[in-house]
Amino acid sequence: MLEAVNRRPGAVVLAVAGYFLLCIILRVSVSSSLEIDEAEQAFLSQFLALGYGPQPPFYNWLQYGLAEVIGTSLATMTILKNGLLFLCCLFYGLAARLVLTDRRLPPIAMLGVLTLPPIFLLAQRDLSHTVAALFAVSLFLYSFLKTLKRPSLFSYILTGVAVGIGLMAKYNFVLVPVAAIVAVLPERELRARILDWRILPAIAVATLIVLPHAYWMLQNFGFASGGTLNEMREREAEGFLLQAFYGVYSLGSAVIGGSLVPLLVFGLVFRGKFRAIWQAESQWSRIIGRMLALCLIAVLLVVLGVAATHVREKWLVLFLVLIPLYLCLKFEAANIDLTDSLRRFFLLVLVIVLGALVLVSARAVVRPWFGDYSRLNIPYAALAEAVAQAEGQPALILANDKQIAGNLRMQFSGAQVTMPSPSNALPVDMSKRPLLAVWHDDAQPEAPVPDLLRNALSALGIPDAAAAPRHLALPYLYGTGEDRYSFSYIWVAE
Repeated sequence: MLEAVNRRPGAVVLAVAGYFLLCIILRVSVSSSLEIDEAEQAFLSQFLALGYGPQPPFYNWLQYGLAEVIGTSLATMTILKNGLLFLCCLFYGLAARLVLTDRRLPPIAMLGVLTLPPIFLLAQRDLSHTVAALFAVSLFLYSFLKTLKRPSLFSYILTGVAVGIGLMAKYNFVLVPVAAIVAVLPERELRARILDWRILPAIAVATLIVLPHAYWMLQNFGFASGGTLNEMREREAEGFLLQAFYGVYSLGSAVIGGSLVPLLVFGLVFRGKFRAIWQAESQWSRIIGRMLALCLIAVLLVVLGVAATHVREKWLVLFLVLIPLYLCLKFEAANIDLTDSLRRFFLLVLVIVLGALVLVSARAVVRPWFGDYSRLNIPYAALAEAVAQAEGQPALILANDKQIAGNLRMQFSGAQVTMPSPSNALPVDMSKRPLLAVWHDDAQPEAPVPDLLRNALSALGIPDAAAAPRHLALPYLYGTGEDRYSFSYIWVAE
């Protein structure tokens, strides 16, 4: 790999593409059951809407488009996620090439992205909107740096596109372009780029992209903002000082957890040169360093402002992703000799990303050995097969949680799936038949029909006598012994 980088730095792009291809193959091979975000995407991808809930709709729009073109499937969802992650790394590498002179450093910056835990671990377990936002951050970084170095109308408009996509991917993305603008202002020769007239069409493009969802958000502000705020206030604390303590502690822990691995990797590779690296700086290292610091300061102010007591690593990865580029800029400013360091760096990254991928992929197979089952082991495919053999193909499916709804949407791609609750209901044709109402019964065959489903069936004019539940106890995928997962369902033919 070292020789390939020296001769052809683009070889790293192929290696990264191969890694994400391996991610796709392993995910599709291990289990057809869906994780939380996957099930939500399968459920929501039935319809195109201006908004779907507490997250912006960009990822949902992409998922809907792919579902319309090639159908709803695990492969579709996995290709989208890993494709966006690859584009994130690609544009990150292109951004690094704009500001790094040594051609060996941009591949290091690109591979450095893979050392962030939300990317090599969390994204391969279950992430969606954060993945889209990471792609937007890299696209923005590339277009923004290109505008600073070689400004053109196209680079300004591309920056506007990146900002619009970012705001449609994750609301906290807004901190990135704001921090970037503020970070450039102290640099006198670059300040004119911010005041250039071409920033107006960039703002117009970003506004046009955001406007439809912004209109929806104004109509549904409580629905759109409540989920995240409630999650940030996970811990109850009395008094501002105690809330501030929990919030600052949680933020600090998330920053350390999200940045520790890349810092350790770079530290181990370039050990013994900390003093020179710390003291060295360049114009571009100052700009990227300010961006990172301003983003984290802004998050701190938000945490204190909304009395948050819980911060998650994946919320910060949009800002922490700047770390590899910042470090590479510091290395170049310090004139560090890379000859003996590149091989160690590539080996460390290889061990981390492949080791994590093996662990994530193997959990569905290994955990059942110890009587521990995950969502990947729940036998949704067996449920769909049993229902299809006994009853036929449903046209309408009612479920009382998104996990069942999303999985059955994937298993019965020709059916419409809905959840009979105001916050999750989709505009489906409730007159469609046959109708399948299904739920998890906790292995209690005598348990009553959940109130949510009973009320929905009653509203459809289906009497209790016609709604006799049937029960299925199915073995877990990769399960051992006699362990079973129980479903109950109601079939209404007409």
